[in-house]
Amino acid sequence: MSTSAEFFFKYHGLGNDFIVLDRRQSGADIDAEFSRWLCDRRQGVGADGVLSLLPSDAGMARMVVHNADGSIAEMCGNGLRCAVKYLVDNSGEKPERVDVETGAGILSCAPGYGVDGVASVELSMGPARLVAANLPSGATGQPFVDAPVPGHSGLRGYAVNMGNPHLVLLDRPLEDAGRLGPDLERHPGFPERTNVEFVRVDKDGLTVVVWERGCGLTQACGTGACASAVAAVLAKRLPADAWLRVTLPGGDLHIRVPSDLSDVRLRGPVAFVFTGVVPDLPGR
Repeated sequence: MSTSAEFFFKYHGLGNDFIVLDRRQSGADIDAEFSRWLCDRRQGVGADGVLSLLPSDAGMARMVVHNADGSIAEMCGNGLRCAVKYLVDNSGEKPERVDVETGAGILSCAPGYGVDGVASVELSMGPARLVAANLPSGATGQPFVDAPVPGHSGLRGYAVNMGNPHLVLLDRPLEDAGRLGPDLERHPGFPERTNVEFVRVDKDGLTVVVWERGCGLTQACGTGACASAVAAVLAKRLPADAWLRVTLPGGDLHIRVPSDLSDVRLRGPVAFVFTGVVPDLPGR
């Protein structure tokens, strides 16, 4: 046990679970090895990722998202809701808006309150980009929209940047996620790897299973839900400027995609799970 104990805080958004470390005082982030060990569900605490909260001059904190494999994600919608709940519930205040600095920029968050503090959060997820360096469009300059996926006969997809890269596959069987996800995550068209969404379009929304870059199959993915809704709007399968239901294995999120893709909005629940003392990494 460390002589100076550090506490961790476990949260989840629709079953997508995170360890929150408040390092705003020290300003010291964690490394990939420590992230992998903390996320290990047998030998560590267990989580889909670690949210390191660091000092910020532009927001209440700077959130760094460490995936379970030690890689860093630019943005995570479920993780951001968890970070907002931690920050607000431990502030002694009930603000109407919180700004958090992320790898995708400064994002505005509106907490919704219940008997146990923040119960849900509406997030400004920023713009959906169709041309970005970490998408196939980075090389071609042209949006990858309803385009054939090279190397996968009969597969067509939408490449969307929600601060992080996504390959959205409309009308693909949800059960294909575990089979195709690992290969598509590392598709050469995505230089930083990609999240992959398998989407069923329903009359009143979407049902989605996400293979997350650096995590694998998870119960929910906020940026994946947003990218899926963007693809459905681009395909004219669902309307723009309306709140759309996106059902993931862990439950429902609601996404609003503006017609100009300028500021995608996400609404969803968040919950505290437990707290504890950060153990020492074996061998250190």
